[in-house]
Amino acid sequence: MKPIGKYLVVKDIQETVTTESGLILSGEDTNQLRYKRGMVIAPGTDVDAIQEGDELYYDKAHSFTMLIDDAQYTIISERDVVVVI
Repeated sequence: MKPIGKYLVVKDIQETVTTESGLILSGEDTNQLRYKRGMVIAPGTDVDAIQEGDELYYDKAHSFTMLIDDAQYTIISERDVVVVI
């Protein structure tokens, strides 16, 4: 699979978040947050700064999901990446 242009194929990472008061937020609770964490499976042909295997946070409002070979992936644009970890 090879994305074209400035697109990235990302596999979502389920994470748990602990609040300041010690509450642990589940995966369902973290889905309500604006930004999601993912790992880059394949960078597009015009993407220079992000490599395969990088973990990042992206704006989920500008993403879409696809089934490729019976696996679920998220497709995002490079400009929707907020932070590379």
